[in-house]
Amino acid sequence: MYEWDFGLLWGYRWLFLDGLWVTVSFTVAIVTGGLAVGLVGALGLLCRFAPLRMASLAFIEVFRCTPILVQLIWCYYALPILAGIELSATSAALIALSCYGGAFYAEIIRGGIVSIDPGQSEAGAALGMMPAQTMRRIILPQALRRMIPALMNQSILQFKNTSLVSVLAVPDLVYQGQMAAHDSFRPLETYTAIAVAYFVILFPLTLFVRHRERRLGGRS
Repeated sequence: MYEWDFGLLWGYRWLFLDGLWVTVSFTVAIVTGGLAVGLVGALGLLCRFAPLRMASLAFIEVFRCTPILVQLIWCYYALPILAGIELSATSAALIALSCYGGAFYAEIIRGGIVSIDPGQSEAGAALGMMPAQTMRRIILPQALRRMIPALMNQSILQFKNTSLVSVLAVPDLVYQGQMAAHDSFRPLETYTAIAVAYFVILFPLTLFVRHRERRLGGRS
């Protein structure tokens, strides 16, 4: 019968902490980048200029309908060749995950915007506001409150998606865990500890999202 020994992992604590720091930092970066991409994509979907609307739709569907792991590998190996630029593993992962998350954020943001009563836009026009001003001052602030639970759910998925960057040798928590597992010959303890770390971080966030969803449901 297998004998568990988590005590050996204490010697690798700094390795795990370094990996956790990279994972959290990476998550902040790709959520920020994804929200920016998603906002542009959502506005593109709502644009009356057909070529821009179709370009936004094509971008979103490409990233939504292809596996994120394939996107990571493609950005790392193919994008530098096609674009004639050099990309580090970290940069390629940031681009892929930001675009992937942005495709989903775009649909969330678009849905939040169209859920606002059209009368709000008409009221802005009656006050002499330009469409961009109406969007920024009236529509988006109201839509944001409705979008928060969905945006946070997608951000939680983005946090979990960072585990895939280990395939590009980005030193995140999973990659550092792989190093510890190979060195200690204790993969069961190592990956169990990694799973616990993800759970400890994400479970409170999921509870917060549920709380927000209940409040939003009660308000409506």
